[in-house]
Amino acid sequence: MANPSAARCPVGWGSRFAALFHSDVTVRNQAVGGRSIQTWLYESNVSSSLGPDGECRLTSTTYSARWQAMLNASTGMKAGDYLFIQFGINDSSSTCPRHVGPARYQQLMTMMARAALARGAHPVLLTPVAAITCSGSTATKNRGFVTQTLAAGSATGAPVVDLQTLSVSLYNSLRFCLHDGDFGSGPVGAFFCDDRTHFETHGAQRIAGLVAGDVRRQNLPLAAYLR
Repeated sequence: MANPSAARCPVGWGSRFAALFHSDVTVRNQAVGGRSIQTWLYESNVSSSLGPDGECRLTSTTYSARWQAMLNASTGMKAGDYLFIQFGINDSSSTCPRHVGPARYQQLMTMMARAALARGAHPVLLTPVAAITCSGSTATKNRGFVTQTLAAGSATGAPVVDLQTLSVSLYNSLRFCLHDGDFGSGPVGAFFCDDRTHFETHGAQRIAGLVAGDVRRQNLPLAAYLR
């Protein structure tokens, strides 16, 4: 989701979201590359060692400056805002500090959604977007934490955009797995960086469009502001 650096790749889909709305909508993309939900929330306070519960130890429960700013009563989230929450890729790491277990993931996503609700904002939860992996000529799902994202949505009443399913369906509609082993050219190469995971600008735009399309499909009030 993160905004791109000076390099051509990667381009996070969150950086292409604002263009899909009328000018009276402001999109603030707070995504940071390489973060799990826990490292995004606690940043340098997540240690490199596992605790007895199988989770990365926290050296402090102080939130990162970015989450503290969003929680600020005067300048952070306010009534009517939308908070889009998507993690679940870096979280699958087996090593700390990025590792997050399923229960912890669900707990933190639920906490973030409830924090938005407490401020009158509207959380929207997203399952992690898929990379491109193929079984024969069919693109397949390859991300975890889907059940936990859905559970956090059920616990808070927050809508869930199943971006994993939507992205895999898009890859199949574009016949991405008919590539003859060449992922670096043609439509696949124009969509993905060389790692088959992160997006080129075109891919980021298409994924952002999937999210906007599901906002419209679910008839969320925010859809009224889409172009």
